[in-house]
Amino acid sequence: MSRIGKKPVGLPGGVTATISGQTIEVKGPKGVRTFTATDDVTLAVEDNAISVTPRGKSKRARQQWGMSRTQVANLVTGVTDGFKKELEINGVGYRAAVQGKVLKLSLGYSHDVDFEIPDSVTVTAAKPTEITVAGIDQQVVGQVAANIREWRKPEPYKGKGIRYKDEFIFRKEGKKK
Repeated sequence: MSRIGKKPVGLPGGVTATISGQTIEVKGPKGVRTFTATDDVTLAVEDNAISVTPRGKSKRARQQWGMSRTQVANLVTGVTDGFKKELEINGVGYRAAVQGKVLKLSLGYSHDVDFEIPDSVTVTAAKPTEITVAGIDQQVVGQVAANIREWRKPEPYKGKGIRYKDEFIFRKEGKKK
């Protein structure tokens, strides 16, 4: 039995869910999200909550059960609160600035990096050393943050680079004489 799959996903006030076949559409204050479940699970809306149940006792049905429930919970969280990833920039002369739909990164290269911001997320740089990526789709927010971080990953000797706010960088000791 899936411990996660058994729990129904509650719908807070202002959020509506409609099911057509295997597709669920969730509307909330921040937008609309949809998810299409596999044929191994059944989706149902009852008592202001969404429940996911497996069809049969196959291994695949049990695997999809918990995963589908988590995806539906992420839809509800996305349209109510949204998702956010925070990045920090460490290094002398490293900075970021948002200009329209472009994030300009100065990361020690001979040129500035221009990162095109997708339409589904918002990127803000409150300080030159802090970047915030926010949106209603957790996967897109995480992917955009990973793409930004990819330009200069943190290095273990001085800690220079772009890192997640809660990320720990294992520091190494330099060469000994």
